[in-house]
Amino acid sequence: MDIGKLLDDILASGKEYLEKGKQFAEKQIDLPEQGAEREAKLDGLKKGALAAGGLALLLGTRSGRWLTGNALKVGSLAALGGIAYQAYRNWSGVDQNARPVHQLEGPAAERRNLLLLRAMIAAAKADGHIDAQEQARIEAELTRMGAGEDSEFLKREIANSLDTDALAAAVDSKEAAAEVYLVSRLLVDTKNEAEKAYLDHLATKLGLQPDEVNSLESRIQ
Repeated sequence: MDIGKLLDDILASGKEYLEKGKQFAEKQIDLPEQGAEREAKLDGLKKGALAAGGLALLLGTRSGRWLTGNALKVGSLAALGGIAYQAYRNWSGVDQNARPVHQLEGPAAERRNLLLLRAMIAAAKADGHIDAQEQARIEAELTRMGAGEDSEFLKREIANSLDTDALAAAVDSKEAAAEVYLVSRLLVDTKNEAEKAYLDHLATKLGLQPDEVNSLESRIQ
């Protein structure tokens, strides 16, 4: 499956939900069980948007928690990689051969895309609001949407327990660290103590210095 395409759909959906509001998000996610209305909605959604909508449940769309205003700047994988790279280029000791996520190809692209998707899911779980009951509801919704391979893949990823140590261990460059922090920041409410603590701990595990974190923050504020 194309994880990069799935990430693009998720980021684009998040931006669209933010622009059009919570009612739009709920209308897109709450597909009828059957009938003409369900088929009309399915026909109106682009490929991959069903899975993106299912993940939006995890990310808190129903409670209005979905991507902060920063999502208006980060509505695609290319935008995410570009913003992180702009910050990264100003850091000391940068690797001039580093490439942002949207410029990677083959296995390197697959590894980075999967890392970023897992970072999003981990950040969404940071405040502990996804308990076993909520996770089961999300999985059931994905199954009901019938999004095929994408939804089955997302169900497996959501079910996995992933901590900051595991994320950091999969980061192979400072550029990747910048992207992991940035995509996590999109999901974190810094006014929530648990989420803010998660983000700070993640930055430490990623080896990001305070000035480097500030440079990433300044790019999306």
